[in-house]
Amino acid sequence: MLQALPRVSRRRALQGAVAALVVFGLLLWWLLSLGAARPSGTITFSTGVRTGVYQRYGELLERALADDLPEVDVRLQTSEGSQQNLKRVATGQADFTIATADAVAKYLRDDSVGADRLRGCARLYDDYVQLVVPRDSSVHTTADLRSKRVGIGQPGSGVRLLAQRLMTAAKLDPAHDITPVSAGIDTMPELLRTGKIDAFFWSGGLPTTAVLRLSEQDQIRLVPLGDLVTELHAEDGLTGFYRAATMPADAYPQAQRGVAVPTIAVANLLVTTDRTDPGLTEEFTHTVIRSRDAIGREVHAAQLVDLRTAIYTEPLPLHDGARRYYLSTKP
Repeated sequence: MLQALPRVSRRRALQGAVAALVVFGLLLWWLLSLGAARPSGTITFSTGVRTGVYQRYGELLERALADDLPEVDVRLQTSEGSQQNLKRVATGQADFTIATADAVAKYLRDDSVGADRLRGCARLYDDYVQLVVPRDSSVHTTADLRSKRVGIGQPGSGVRLLAQRLMTAAKLDPAHDITPVSAGIDTMPELLRTGKIDAFFWSGGLPTTAVLRLSEQDQIRLVPLGDLVTELHAEDGLTGFYRAATMPADAYPQAQRGVAVPTIAVANLLVTTDRTDPGLTEEFTHTVIRSRDAIGREVHAAQLVDLRTAIYTEPLPLHDGARRYYLSTKP
């Protein structure tokens, strides 16, 4: 008659079986990962005007993506800004873009074409609103822009949307109380320098190269805007994405002369659509987070990209591929 195996032998056998299953699982995962297709093909990234932060960020991100996704051809496409960027992505003219949260909220509220397909990949960095005037200007508040020639951004830009909201909050009619000048950050500094406009609005990361160069060439200053936050929030229910912020005294040293400037900030979002492959989106999002420090050495605003807050892409739902990346980073 066979005798039962000792208890210790049965325990060792069970431990051995468990170890074998673990090894088998790891081997299976390794074999599957070898066979998984890496993202490939061509994607378009809609950026911004040539001298703006979006464009420079896109150029540096393109280099990082070339290392991480060598089989993906990334093509940059300049634009007038957030509103045009959203339309391009929503209608399939681009695959990824950057847009401010307030512009996204307006696109969704207006039920613009393809709005229901938009998805967020990451919250990036904040844009700071900048109202730039000559140092000897009589403009000390937004309300002082009355009867002035004001650069308000291009029609497809987030700057224009924000400039109009700020002037409305300051009890100005953007269509009649000023002379609006359609221009972007690529031309507004020169227009101010040559006296063709009296002021201009800009919304971008700090510092914006075009404004920094202007401050080094001409005597300019930045008009405080922080007093308009409450009025902005009361406007139309979509302005809750604006928050009170302070431009550090060293953002534009020669313009600020050691003085911090109260202003308004709004978050930038990395945007795609539900059409974009989850695997590609996961890798794209990973590169955005991984390359933060390298990009931040040239685009200082990118240093503020933070894994802990990147997941909050309100008002857009998070793309499934981006969610997969964030889940993979949890300990």
